[in-house]
Amino acid sequence: MDRGSKMNTLDAIRQRRATKQFDTQYVMTLEEKKALLNIALQGAPSAFNLQHWRPLLIEDRAQREKIREAAWGQAQVTDASMLVVLCGDLSSWESQVKNVWAEAAEPVQQFMIPAVDQYYRGKPQVQRDEVMRSSGIFAQTLMLAAKAQGYDSCPMDGFDFDAVGEIINKPAHYQIALMVAIGKAAGQPYPRIGKLPFDDVVKTDRF
Repeated sequence: MDRGSKMNTLDAIRQRRATKQFDTQYVMTLEEKKALLNIALQGAPSAFNLQHWRPLLIEDRAQREKIREAAWGQAQVTDASMLVVLCGDLSSWESQVKNVWAEAAEPVQQFMIPAVDQYYRGKPQVQRDEVMRSSGIFAQTLMLAAKAQGYDSCPMDGFDFDAVGEIINKPAHYQIALMVAIGKAAGQPYPRIGKLPFDDVVKTDRF
């Protein structure tokens, strides 16, 4: 697909695949990368509108090489044109709640801000779970936006989280969720296999 052309949303969902081999000669511009991230920033939902995600775009080649070492040598870390280490802010429920609700009507603010505090305060597992959920939604939105514009992608959690955290100087209140590599695939994807039957997975009302 040429730059600038778009794909139907349902086609993007059907055609998106986890790509392991990327064309190392294909280069996305920084503007294209930021535009993709902005689509996800604007389009992905999050609980209480807290926008927990904190994507880190890795542009430095030496930084990519270090992360590849921490990812057990997986080639897509350095071969893809774009690499995002997707983190979440565990403290956004407290640090950002007034910012994200500032434009709401006063009665809405008076209801939402205490509700958010009650939901998260003193509940580190809830805070972490919410960050991971929001980051997963963000990552899928990003990958579908990429596919719609003719790019391929690979979500990754096969890496040493602590080592990558040190490489990127991760703040203590951030949680790494996953990485996403984006670019142009080198060759065709492997055949789609192993999909479980619909009736084995989807149930109605009760399990």
